[in-house]
Amino acid sequence: MSPTSGPVAFKASCPDCRARFELDAGALRLAIGGSRRATFYSFTCPECGAAVRKPAGERIVELLTGGGVNTLRSI
Repeated sequence: MSPTSGPVAFKASCPDCRARFELDAGALRLAIGGSRRATFYSFTCPECGAAVRKPAGERIVELLTGGGVNTLRSI
């Protein structure tokens, strides 16, 4: 991976209002659990305020951790 020249922005969408937007690392939270079901990322939709939780596979985990998203690991 090459270094980035500025803050990383992640594309996201809200399943409630269907808005599409970009979020910085500080707006996302990543939880890595002991199973696929327990591994997810979450954020608050900037358009409607809904709490959004989406599953995070290996590639998503790699992208989010590499982009500086705060990570909570459960045992």
